[in-house]
Parts: sequence; structure tokens; C-alpha cells
Amino acid sequence: MRWMTPRRRNLRLPVIVAALACMAHGGEGCGHDDAKTASTLGPLTQAVCPPQQTLTYANFGRSFLTTYCLRCHSSSVQGAARMSAPSDHNFDTLIEIRGLAMHIDQKAGSGPVATNTSMPTIDPRPTLEARKKLSEWLACGAPE
Repeated sequence: MRWMTPRRRNLRLPVIVAALACMAHGGEGCGHDDAKTASTLGPLTQAVCPPQQTLTYANFGRSFLTTYCLRCHSSSVQGAARMSAPSDHNFDTLIEIRGLAMHIDQKAGSGPVATNTSMPTIDPRPTLEARKKLSEWLACGAPE
């Protein structure tokens, strides 16, 4: 769509995937904490996918998520070990990551408009440069 910014165009598919996944589960677990989540999300960073994109899941995303996110946001982590991470916010697969790209950006990303540092809540925490790369990778659709 012409009117969509590159960032919004890149996030359109993950939003559709997340909506379809939600409908497939009868809406269960989708939006049960919308009011709480909406109040804690930061602004979109408005990062854009550069013309010469080099970041991939293999050379960036997997390492970033393993180091900073999966200790709470994994389906293999249960109960108190999740440290209050919503049970429907898991980053085990690229489909899940792409479906939650906007939330990830609003919690841990950095771009020209905003830097969000609310995640992770415990050390180790990513550097500003790593947060910028995260938002860039997400803006490109989180390529493999």
C-alpha cells in the first residue's frame, strides 16, 4: 500500500499473522491483558529497514533473543520463572517474533523517535547499539 511508511509496510504481515493465530485459538490468550500491556508499552521507535540490510536471525536475532529475552519469553519457561512475562508472548520461533514485533520494539528497541529500555528488567541488558540493531532487524521483517 502506497500510503504506508516502510516501517508500517514491514510490520503489516506480522500483525496479520498474530491476528490469525489469535483467531485460531478462539481469542483465548489474545488481549486478556490488553489494558495492562497498553499502559506499559513504550512508543514505536520508527526504525526503518535500510536499503543495504545485513541483519538476520542467524547473525543477530537468535543471539539477541537468547541473551536478553528467552530467559522469560519462552514456552519452556513456566510460572514465576517467567518474571511476569505474559504466557502468550514467547519468542521461540520467527513466526512468534514477527507477530510480536511491534511489542518487542516498544519494550526493547531504539530508533530515531524513541529508545525503549523497559525490557529486559534484569541484567544482562542490551547496549544502545544492540537495541538499534533490534529495531532495524524488526523493521526489515525479522529476516532469517
